[in-house]
Amino acid sequence: MPTTPAPAIEVAGLHKRYGDQTVLDALDLTVPVGTVTALLGPNGAGKTTTVSILSTLIPADGGTARVLGHDVAREPQAVRRLIGVTGQLSAVDPLLTTVENLRLMADLLHLPRLEGRRRVTDLLERFGLTDAARKQGQQLSGGMQRKLDLAMTLVGGPQVVFLDEPTTGLDPRARRDLWDQVRTLVAGGTSVLLTTQYMEEADQLADHVAVLHEGRLVAHDTPTGLKATHDAGSLDDVFLALTDPDRAGSARAGHDSTEVA
Repeated sequence: MPTTPAPAIEVAGLHKRYGDQTVLDALDLTVPVGTVTALLGPNGAGKTTTVSILSTLIPADGGTARVLGHDVAREPQAVRRLIGVTGQLSAVDPLLTTVENLRLMADLLHLPRLEGRRRVTDLLERFGLTDAARKQGQQLSGGMQRKLDLAMTLVGGPQVVFLDEPTTGLDPRARRDLWDQVRTLVAGGTSVLLTTQYMEEADQLADHVAVLHEGRLVAHDTPTGLKATHDAGSLDDVFLALTDPDRAGSARAGHDSTEVA
């Protein structure tokens, strides 16, 4: 009888506190293999903390977290071999060239020389960075730097990728270019947990959307399902209803008054 594959990410009862502040409060979350889950929430809701725990950067205070069946706390090395992380702050070295940044990642991952060079060449072509291969990181546009940052994340061939607000500060065209790269990544079987402040980004990319508010999971569904449940025309409206209901009620009342008028 065939066995059911482990989810890409499986979190149960996850807790994290800093002093008197509870950052994560009994978080449960599952990310199926080969999908994108967008993690939404106001600043301070616990999004980056969740990514930091899952990527083994900080410990949880309670609960369990698994990546492809491996316990994050007990098997951190196994987890690290399976994941890639693109954080809010770029990992691009501004003084190294594009190709040197990628080769550095290959060396840090201890890839055989020929294999590392092959992956670097493939990623340069895939991300449209070949013509910029000899440019220093500081000479690249913001969009190109972010593409290089994601390419560096993929040097090791991760099966699960964490993208923590990857398009913050990018212009609309650069943002859409990065969306295309994420779609290609997922089409190849990679699983993605994405944190973002852009509701359109979640709507465009995510198979499932999880909304955090004050460290708690307050909704988890498909984008279409969330909009239907909250009788909303957009994820912006859903987000407002879940995280700021008073403001959402005022906005809805104003909209209804306009329609009546």
